[in-house]
Amino acid sequence: MHTSEPVTATHCPYCALQCGMNLRPADGGAGVTVEERTDFPVNRGALCGKGRTAPAVLSSRVRLTGPLVRTHAGRLEPATWEEALDAVAEGLARTGRAYGPDAVGVFGGGGLTNEKAYALGKFARVALRTSQIDYNGRFCMSSAAAAHQRAFGLDRGLPFPLEDIPRTGCVILVGSNLAETMPPALRYLTELKAGGGTLIVIDPRRTRTAEQADLHLAPRPGTDLALALGLLHLIVAQGRTDEEFIAARTTGWEEARAAAMAHWPELVERITGVPVPKLREAVALFCAPESAMVLTARGPEQQSKGTDTVGAWINLCLATGRAGRPLSGYGCLTGQGNGQGGREHGQKADQLPGYRKLTDPAARAHVAEVWGVDPDDLPGPGRSAYELLDALGTDVRALLLMGSNPVVSAPRAAHIEDRIRSLDFLAVADVVLSETAALADVVLPVTQWAEETGTTTNLEGRVLLRRRALTPPPGVRSDLDVLHGLAARMGIEKGFPTEPEEVFEELRRASAGGPADYSGITYARIEAEQGVFWPCPEGSAGTERLFLDRFATEDGRARFVPVSHRDADEVPDADYPLLLTTGRVVAQYQSGAQTRRVDELNAAAPGPFVELHPRLAARIGAVDGSPLAVTSRRGRAVAPARITDTIRADTVFMPFHWPGEGRANTLTNPALDPVSRMPEFKVCAVRVEPA
Repeated sequence: MHTSEPVTATHCPYCALQCGMNLRPADGGAGVTVEERTDFPVNRGALCGKGRTAPAVLSSRVRLTGPLVRTHAGRLEPATWEEALDAVAEGLARTGRAYGPDAVGVFGGGGLTNEKAYALGKFARVALRTSQIDYNGRFCMSSAAAAHQRAFGLDRGLPFPLEDIPRTGCVILVGSNLAETMPPALRYLTELKAGGGTLIVIDPRRTRTAEQADLHLAPRPGTDLALALGLLHLIVAQGRTDEEFIAARTTGWEEARAAAMAHWPELVERITGVPVPKLREAVALFCAPESAMVLTARGPEQQSKGTDTVGAWINLCLATGRAGRPLSGYGCLTGQGNGQGGREHGQKADQLPGYRKLTDPAARAHVAEVWGVDPDDLPGPGRSAYELLDALGTDVRALLLMGSNPVVSAPRAAHIEDRIRSLDFLAVADVVLSETAALADVVLPVTQWAEETGTTTNLEGRVLLRRRALTPPPGVRSDLDVLHGLAARMGIEKGFPTEPEEVFEELRRASAGGPADYSGITYARIEAEQGVFWPCPEGSAGTERLFLDRFATEDGRARFVPVSHRDADEVPDADYPLLLTTGRVVAQYQSGAQTRRVDELNAAAPGPFVELHPRLAARIGAVDGSPLAVTSRRGRAVAPARITDTIRADTVFMPFHWPGEGRANTLTNPALDPVSRMPEFKVCAVRVEPA
């Protein structure tokens, strides 16, 4: 270890754990190496392969190092920054003049820092005057966010720190493969079990996480809502509800109970495929200890009824008094690195900074004053992410896209790729030439995590500080520089600073008094305290644990919401007799735009596959490793077969990290949840045959 060289304490660029790491200059001064940072409480030094290899993407060999502009011949060619920014400003302005401001769209990402997400939302509404802005975090945890808001009046992924998980009595983990998506967090579950607690995992596959469980329930994809209602039915029937808590701290129980009682165990077994004795075992494990938690991830959330599904699990917590108490509660495991902060500060179609509602006159007035504009000049809510992408080339004619790769990540991806190709103008700011950037008219190369300072908010609601450790290549600028340069070209000389801390100071003022109040958080405090939990009004210590005294509703009570099972948008039929579900593998991340450029990660996970049960494989004549064609109503994907008894016989699984013929999202269904506008990534009807 080179103890004499400077070390930068920072955080991983990938998932919402935002693991702490130290960066040290590499030998010879080229780049940095990653070292453990044992003092950071979330990961305590542990890192997954993605975190350890993150510096590989900083290499000029795999990244963008200068702007690209599409020529009349149709090729992307190197250009100066002045030429590139001029082209973007003219492309956006030309479209706005010809078709109106809402013909210009903005699409952001859950990996952008708080400062960049804030500036992007402000740029859309102040410089472009468009309502058409949303971001890929809509595909991450919007259903959980909507259910949080309905039940508790506030949406923060976890209402408690991760350190509480090993100290509770039982955890129900719904639709999360934590061992592969957030490996350093698995220790919280192993410590739970080591301390005498129990773990129930609900997943149609027996994943590496499910292998750790005391009880694994494998429901048919799309039936998590029925499962939760069946468990609540049994809790009521067995007299296990906490009537004192219900009376003192909730409203709406009678209606929610009546809805649950329509889902008797035998009916739930028929819907889900989970045997009644296992339902009873789950209730016994959950209700036995004094404290318990339910944690959900994308499995139950990425459904056309995701908000109601999460609501049913929240009802289970409320009915048993497992919310608003120490070591108990419902929480959502946010996926993207800044999925939490990314939606709090204005890049979501219906929100202003501080998690304020865009339709609230007081919220508009507060933010407009900070921005120095007339509240009446702020546009109203726009389209949600999929609806925005679906409108490209028709209602929305030009798009500025930052930190997202919808050609791979959007549902019904072939259709979305067509919509992107039909745009009059596309500008993409990214660190690599992603599949989406390759279609752009202008590509702007931007700085990465180790080359810039900025804050993120992890899945606990802990606001963290990433510190710059490297000077970026000379042809690369930050996203804040990009927005500053574009605003200046549109006649706005002030209001888009390039220094992250200056942007954060404005964000503090804009969020003050809002649900996600960051006004008491400073860079100095974050550094001194290993992160600060929001809400944190000026003068506050921050809020590590929410709802212990009251919920964030007007009357302080949590709200039961009556929900009932309904089928997924697609159910198997004669033409499409099987169910497809999608997810991640440990060595790749999201659309793979960055991780697919790392040799070590590609060696571990070189490409897509189709996971299927031996009985299904025998029936269709599939051979392990041979190509399989999976067809849905939206398209066809081909990938090698992976035969395993860890999946249901009526279900196939594909990871979604790859483009090309193995692109899983070619198949997925964009049916939207009516509340959250989340697409139904996690279940669609398919047929499978040897290719």
